[in-house]
Amino acid sequence: MGRALFLSLLWVAMLSAARVVQALPYDYSSSSECLPEPLESHYGGGIIRNSDFSAGLDGWSSFGYGVVEEGASASGNRYGVARNRTRPYQSVSQKVYLQNDTHYTLSAWLQVSDGNADIRAVVKTNGEFIHAGGVEARSGCWSILKGGLTAAAAGPAELYFESNATVEVWVDNVSLQPFSQEEWAAHHHSAIKKSRKKTVRLRARDSTGKPVPGAQVGIEHVRSGFPLGSAMSAEILHNPSYQSWFTSRFTVTTFENEMKWYSTERVQGREDYSVPDAMLRLAKSHGIAVRGHNIFWDQPSQQPGWVQSLPYPQLRAATARRIKSVMSRYAGQVIAWDVVNENLHFSFYENKFGTDASAAFYRRAHQMDSNALMSMNEFNTLEQPGDPNAVPGKYLGKLFQIKKFPGNTNDGRMAIGLEGHFSTPNIPYIRAALDTMSKAGVPIWLTEIDVAPGPNQAANLEKILREVYAHPAVHGIILWTAWHPQGCYVMCLTDNGFRNLPTGDVVDKLIAEWQTRSHAGVADADGYYEAELFHGDYKVTVTHPVANSTVVQSLSVDTETTGARSEFTIHV
Repeated sequence: MGRALFLSLLWVAMLSAARVVQALPYDYSSSSECLPEPLESHYGGGIIRNSDFSAGLDGWSSFGYGVVEEGASASGNRYGVARNRTRPYQSVSQKVYLQNDTHYTLSAWLQVSDGNADIRAVVKTNGEFIHAGGVEARSGCWSILKGGLTAAAAGPAELYFESNATVEVWVDNVSLQPFSQEEWAAHHHSAIKKSRKKTVRLRARDSTGKPVPGAQVGIEHVRSGFPLGSAMSAEILHNPSYQSWFTSRFTVTTFENEMKWYSTERVQGREDYSVPDAMLRLAKSHGIAVRGHNIFWDQPSQQPGWVQSLPYPQLRAATARRIKSVMSRYAGQVIAWDVVNENLHFSFYENKFGTDASAAFYRRAHQMDSNALMSMNEFNTLEQPGDPNAVPGKYLGKLFQIKKFPGNTNDGRMAIGLEGHFSTPNIPYIRAALDTMSKAGVPIWLTEIDVAPGPNQAANLEKILREVYAHPAVHGIILWTAWHPQGCYVMCLTDNGFRNLPTGDVVDKLIAEWQTRSHAGVADADGYYEAELFHGDYKVTVTHPVANSTVVQSLSVDTETTGARSEFTIHV
């Protein structure tokens, strides 16, 4: 009886553990708006005590010898206020206890007493100060900061909000929710099932239209429907080994430098597109889509040497020639354009032409290639929660400015391009930032993923790729791994003999994992065969069990494969 009771209790414990993994769905909600009143705390505040300040300042304290008081709106909403601030770190804070190897998703609603101010969420733990997210807060309305962190070790910690501005910082509806690694992986599984797969029903019928029970069905995945690729360098043109390795894996690419202005017009008036032309022909011959990178780059040091010193009228003429030249050549042949690269961190053209310079370039680009996505390409929006220049709210503000510019009414063709040059990734922050970016309602691409060298490079790459692939707002991924014999920009996938490095093994493993394995089965009594398939193109083979006739048919599965579209009839 004792052993039976033990086994019974063990079974109950195992069932309870399974329920815990599935117990708490992830909340993808966020906001790109500044609201008159804050929305409710995610997860009821998680481990934060008195998250909505309904019990006054119970659980809250001051950080950095600041002054913390209770505030209230005209509607009766209560919140915390850090007043008389003379140091960035003087703030509203709360002490918490973090669990080892646990992901924490963070959210808070913030406001300032005057103007606008950059605010960062910081978690002090084990002598470290971890940036967990940032937002540009305003006076008169509430903005959400959504972020997160992973606790490397168990122990006490303190959450607070810092700002270089000396305005009052108002805090409300704070949440810090823990998720185990198993729960986080369960979120991936659930999101992939919903966003990257579809269940299809195949029905075998004979020439008279009658169902064919017992028909043998085989399904082979021919091509992935999710764009996954890598940057390529001009070396690929004369290196068959590079070509073979690259074209057997990837469905999309970006030319690393070859389409940039400083490459195509090194000397004023002498344009040379021979290299990108050849690279485009190679990509097209293998069915590989190309992103146009880039028309302009806002970083002063990345202009062609002759451009930097041009006076205003000549610069105007030169930029008009550039956009017309590159886009008339490749319009209709690329799927997207990085119109103005890195225009959050840099402002070469805004300084020359005014604050609407980027927006005007986008309008012209829309006019010249209306079917391509027009991307804002930027770094540190996912990589660095502590970079105030590129936090999700700042990115969206610039995007909305461009979309509102006269003539930029084709919102559906705008896209978000996030570079992704990582050191040690903050996985919960990546997800949270994508949540906020998704509120723009436009496609999100990861355009230049790489990871700094180190003993955990391959493991970190895998974590990043799993995270962004699973997010429903992400439409495509490109790795920034163009090969050069002297070494890659930051991260290579192969050695110079095109043998995979550990990073390349990660990519190959995930390519295989994100494909449907070959199916083989038998149709039921009504001629149906059901299968869950990743988005993509398939070859379906159906054999009649009596007539011994075989039919091969192509099948495509994508986001539109729902309802009646998810049932396919095959005549054998």
